[in-house]
Amino acid sequence: MAIHSTAIVDPGARVDGTADIGPYCVVGSDVSIGAGTLLKAHIYIEGPTSIGAGNVFYPYSSIGVTPQDLKYQGEPAETRIGDRNKIREFITIQRGTRGGGMLTSIGDDNLLMAYVHVAHDVRIGSRTILGNAVTFGGHVTVGDGAIIEAFSGVHQFCRIGRHAFVGGYSVITRDVLPFSMTVTPRESKTYGENKVGLERRGFDAPVIAALHKAFRILAKSGLNTSQAINRILAEVESSPETEELIAFIRSAERGFIK
Repeated sequence: MAIHSTAIVDPGARVDGTADIGPYCVVGSDVSIGAGTLLKAHIYIEGPTSIGAGNVFYPYSSIGVTPQDLKYQGEPAETRIGDRNKIREFITIQRGTRGGGMLTSIGDDNLLMAYVHVAHDVRIGSRTILGNAVTFGGHVTVGDGAIIEAFSGVHQFCRIGRHAFVGGYSVITRDVLPFSMTVTPRESKTYGENKVGLERRGFDAPVIAALHKAFRILAKSGLNTSQAINRILAEVESSPETEELIAFIRSAERGFIK
């Protein structure tokens, strides 16, 4: 195990023998760090926090700390981070709360660029890209493969659907549909399916074409949501992706961006 002489690792921490703890890191009790994970320097981690294998933490990040929620009363909520994530400079990831399931979690193979803030009870899937200074309120859910560009803010309790693309400087106050390309320079609008991103991820052309037609019905037909769903069901070839889109719309408690 490589632990720099200036690092402070609590005796209660569980650090894999192949992990690397760099200069001036502080690792608290009830922290678990998996194989091959690298803490470059000046990383502060509090427990209960579980970190998987092959992650890289760049300098000046704080992980698992007390949330910025005045309702938090010291309950032993957790932070869980999966494998092969890149956590860049000045990231803040805060533990969960009793009101949000006691857990903040990040999946595998994510890139969190500098200054990203992951608030209490946020659930981030896998293979996402979060641009510089993306900020999540508490209880946000981010689906697999989503991309959120720099300086975007996401209101608490909102959902970002799978493979969605959110343009830079967006202010998200409602759910973002899966597979969509959404930008909010002043007014929130969905501009159709995230065609380029879906193609890069290997989605078949018929699936993309069906999503294209579904989004045109949602955004261009002038129908209300119920009417649009009925028309999609009648006119768009069914697929797991279109079914997921419709299920997402029907379960939206805060409305969705259209």
